[in-house]
Amino acid sequence: MVVQEKQDMKTSSIQEIKAEEFRRLTGVKPEIFIQMVEVIEQALKKKKARGGRPKKLSIEQMLRMTLEYLRDV
Repeated sequence: MVVQEKQDMKTSSIQEIKAEEFRRLTGVKPEIFIQMVEVIEQALKKKKARGGRPKKLSIEQMLRMTLEYLRDV
């Protein structure tokens, strides 16, 4: 079950989910989510300039997982 959820998380994207469903899952509108991703990308560019290991998840996946987790807490 957990493996299937992780696979779904990797393959699903913001465009595949209706706006109402996305807001229900994450607590934010898709437009706000996109703005959040842009801010995180800018911050990670500065952090990545120092080097480090490549990320396994995309920024969108990390943010969506975080928002869904915080929504459930």
